[in-house]
Amino acid sequence: MKDNDNLTIERPTFVTHLECAMEGDRYEADQIYNLSKAGKPLLVRYDLAGVKKALTKEALAQRPADMWRYRELLPVRKVTDIVSLGEVTTPLIRLPKLAKKLGAGEIIVKDEGRLPTGSFKARGLVMAVSMGKALGIKHMAMPTNGNAGAALAAYATSCGIKTTIFCPADTPEVNVSEIELQGATVYRVNGLIDDCGKIVGEGKVKAGWFDTSTLKEPYRIEGKKTMGLELAEQLDWEMPDVIFYPTGGGTGLIGMWKAFAELEAIGFIGAKRPRMVAVQASGCAPMVRAFENGTEHAPRWEDAHTIASGIRVPQAVGDFLILRAVRESKGFAIAVPDEKISAALNEVAREEGLLLCPEGAATYAAYQQSLADGRVTKNDRVMLFNCATGLKYPLPPVTRTLDRHQPIDYAKL
Repeated sequence: MKDNDNLTIERPTFVTHLECAMEGDRYEADQIYNLSKAGKPLLVRYDLAGVKKALTKEALAQRPADMWRYRELLPVRKVTDIVSLGEVTTPLIRLPKLAKKLGAGEIIVKDEGRLPTGSFKARGLVMAVSMGKALGIKHMAMPTNGNAGAALAAYATSCGIKTTIFCPADTPEVNVSEIELQGATVYRVNGLIDDCGKIVGEGKVKAGWFDTSTLKEPYRIEGKKTMGLELAEQLDWEMPDVIFYPTGGGTGLIGMWKAFAELEAIGFIGAKRPRMVAVQASGCAPMVRAFENGTEHAPRWEDAHTIASGIRVPQAVGDFLILRAVRESKGFAIAVPDEKISAALNEVAREEGLLLCPEGAATYAAYQQSLADGRVTKNDRVMLFNCATGLKYPLPPVTRTLDRHQPIDYAKL
């Protein structure tokens, strides 16, 4: 086995068509699409009976440990169209000290910060860009709160696709800088991410770019679903009891729910599913409000604000898919305040040595809150998703100093 086998060996492909997530009408594969005729996301469908015959757990185990090992369940047909910067299998990190402190069951973090560009956005954007390359797209544009724009810039630049990216004016400087440095043209906008999205949508005709906004193209879901495929394999095809997922646009939550259905169809897992928990910030919680109101769609959240910028999404085009996954799994949606997010980030770092991003810290805060109010039990095996490296975010200053010219009182150190 060579380390790049997944990127160089042709494998059978099983995409049959695309399907409107709301209406169910079919669209021919291998064509350029944004939304369906109903203005809803398109889902990629596969000949799962064919996948079941072609792929075994034993064969999968012999492949290199990256997200391209699941090629039979991915939309890219030819290895020449794969755009890769090294999408490694991300580790599962146990938090035994905090589990003991809480008197809880197993707490596991899937640390997506190990991926290229430092976030789980790499999974979705590598698939979108690879399919863009396959379909002959020359210019891609998107709105971003930071990490998605960095991933699009990196992958598109690596294969020669032009990118134009729009972000809210208060996007963290490190994100804006990495987007520009990795070859994109990036603009700050005096508004939120959905305001940026309107600019991208209007420019689709006027500037001629392809709109790569969340769920407005079909393939980011397919990249993000690899989190579910990977997680199941890492746990020896056993599902955790609960998944806490930081939810903005919700592509990953939707993708994982799709992955579990596909894994059952090919005989890799049974009918058991984890309860899916959509975690939002109290200052931007449209999914929580819709879940609690029993509605299928989530109206725009006004005056959205939170330190966890990645989940500051006032309105999501895939709202009904997020809510369906949460309800079908018997999960729930939960909002946590910024002060609890900050406290969770500090606690995990100081107790376990694991530096989470604010969005990842929100999942631990949500778990604590859910444990306290009884929505999860102390026997539940829970999975928390840390969606980016904490090193991308402002860290607390250190003020302690020593003067090497003065005597040092070592007893006080």
